Amino acid sequence: MKTKNIYKILIGCFTSLALLSCGDDFVDVDPINTNSEDYFNTPEEYELALVGAYDLLQATYLNVMVGEIASDNTLAGGESATDTPGIQEIDDMTHTPVNQQLRDIWGWMFSGVNRANYILEFQDKIDFEGKNEIIAQARFLRAYYYFELVKWFGDVPLAVDRRLLFGDQFSVDRTPASEVYAQIEQDLIFAADNLPATQAQEGRITSGAARALLGKAYLYQDKFTEAANALDQVIAGPYDLLDDYSILFLQEGENSVESVFEVQYTDKEGAGFGCLQCSEGNVAVGFNGIRNYSGPEFDSGFSFNVPVAEAYNAFEPGDTRQDNAILDIEAFAARTGATYNEGYEHTGYFNRKYLPRKGDANIGDANLTNPNNYRSIRFADVLLMAAEAHNRKANPNDVLAQEYLNRVRRRAFGDLDHDIVATGAALTEFIYAERRLELVGEGHRFFDLVRTGRAADEIPGFTPNKNELFPIPSIEIELAGNRWEQNQGY
Repeated sequence: MKTKNIYKILIGCFTSLALLSCGDDFVDVDPINTNSEDYFNTPEEYELALVGAYDLLQATYLNVMVGEIASDNTLAGGESATDTPGIQEIDDMTHTPVNQQLRDIWGWMFSGVNRANYILEFQDKIDFEGKNEIIAQARFLRAYYYFELVKWFGDVPLAVDRRLLFGDQFSVDRTPASEVYAQIEQDLIFAADNLPATQAQEGRITSGAARALLGKAYLYQDKFTEAANALDQVIAGPYDLLDDYSILFLQEGENSVESVFEVQYTDKEGAGFGCLQCSEGNVAVGFNGIRNYSGPEFDSGFSFNVPVAEAYNAFEPGDTRQDNAILDIEAFAARTGATYNEGYEHTGYFNRKYLPRKGDANIGDANLTNPNNYRSIRFADVLLMAAEAHNRKANPNDVLAQEYLNRVRRRAFGDLDHDIVATGAALTEFIYAERRLELVGEGHRFFDLVRTGRAADEIPGFTPNKNELFPIPSIEIELAGNRWEQNQGY
């Protein structure tokens, strides 16, 4: 959803919180006109600005990949122990405030916030038919970027309907996470009330996407009754599970009936390592790929984010998800004659959901422009979040929680024989286990473990009262005049 013209008016890189983190190198930005006299004079200009706000969604490839590596599902991998040190440190839970990947996540997500706020700052400049829907999409995007920021960093500066401009770093402070969540809720409620259930253009935000993210935000705050209510509305339609899990992460599975919100990628416009966030392709896919691979179905990659045997073996016998979610490369090579090189921390497994595949154009750098869309919110995820919410709320509805959980399991096993009939705390554990199996490789596991208090028991090297959050990049604290306190333990 990217349009080159949008770069004439983007100011995302000027956020005082991302002064040195943001870098579309080919962007020439004129001095900021805070009155925006030369822009937002036509509906088309609002639409172009909205495309720019969508654009930073593609940079969330890093959130997904690093979020998975931080969990117990995968190891960093790569070529060696010094290949992309920031990723290796996060895998080992030795990361510090000087970490390039954390700085990128901070900067890119705040750039997304600023792009959404640019529209909202001037939302009342002119009136036109359809403006309310543009505002609703902008508010969803602001909520989406802030949700990423608050789950990674906790308290973060909150800007509402205004851009963070150069100079603001000397006065802006970190906002308590509870207040950031309150704004996320307000934005998503507005978006849900003002967006249609379906969109003509793939990737556009719908009311269902807004309610699903709202339910997720509630779940992260242990607001289980509110989460259940929001997620039940999503489950009412128009979404459903794909019958065939095996095609879910293939090209034919993109923007399917199971897709509640999907980040769109394309292989028609490349980028380079000097500006990874400029890529129109899913950069994480190339990083996940098999090192020096030669054979059918897949293309080569850098062998990062490699699943551990324990994650592969967590699947029960007969679960069709096991080999569709995780590639057993040794068995695959023995069957097909494929060859490859073992990378650092080679486990024998790869994230099959997001591997580079043969036949893609991959214009530019083949490893940086893979067209695999990211299934940010899937209907299966909604069912499992709703199951958890109903099971954990003050007045539990375990019958409904079982129904939602078993819909996911019936697709996985193709029968009713594996239905879960447990209740109470036992049912909670089954739901947690099912989330890992269904969503492995999709970047949710670390945050699921943290929000449910299980991270210290499951993640090697995890330090309680520290690693629940990641450190604020030190450069951002310095730019703020060293007024901010660092997150605990860093």
